[in-house]
Amino acid sequence: GFCCQLQADGSLSAAFVIQYDKTNAGRGKRMETAERVAGIIAALKEEYPDPVCALQYRKDYELMIAVRLSAQCTDARVNLVTPGLFARFPTLDAFADADIADVEECVRSCGFYKHKARDIVLACQMLLTDYGGKVPGTMEELLRLPGVGRKTANLLLGDLYAVPGSVVCDTHCIRICGRLGLSTGKEPEKVEQQLRKILPHSRQNPAPGGKLGLLPPHCPLWPGLLHRPESHVRRMPADHVL
Repeated sequence: GFCCQLQADGSLSAAFVIQYDKTNAGRGKRMETAERVAGIIAALKEEYPDPVCALQYRKDYELMIAVRLSAQCTDARVNLVTPGLFARFPTLDAFADADIADVEECVRSCGFYKHKARDIVLACQMLLTDYGGKVPGTMEELLRLPGVGRKTANLLLGDLYAVPGSVVCDTHCIRICGRLGLSTGKEPEKVEQQLRKILPHSRQNPAPGGKLGLLPPHCPLWPGLLHRPESHVRRMPADHVL
């Protein structure tokens, strides 16, 4: 106020007003985003009150293996393959000692089976040699495992250890969150960081179902998705079986 009186053209006052408006606009946008997030969480919580991971497993390393198999593959297909796979190799030691070619034959129908079989065997060996036979509970340790990236690591941290801030960010998540106005861009790690800032930590664990590219026809997110520009998000057929 005092400085403004010293300026004959009032330029300083104008600068103050512009800064003030930008601050209020930013605050208003943050409030709008927080309200949108709260509404989405409430709708999903009502529709899915007891969410569970769509991938079937009993042991920590079995989830690690199932997630590796799910790359470019449906959770439904993985759940058809893993019972036979886990019966053939019933322990972590059995996987670590397995011939990669034998694992390849078991997981062939999941696609990219050579890479996946190799990663499974090598990761199981590392669990035994470096981590005492347990899937580790930190991002840094998980990223050392063959075939484990940030998406897989976040899923394991969220499902196995309920670690706050575990955002599973894949292509499907990026598409849907972009359409809902929660994120911008297509780089997984950048979108993950954007979502970390706006999602309550208690809600940053993996969403039930794993894959978000196909949504049930009754999903409460559809109204928020359909009023936005067209994208690759697809509505799941009513008779689709997960």
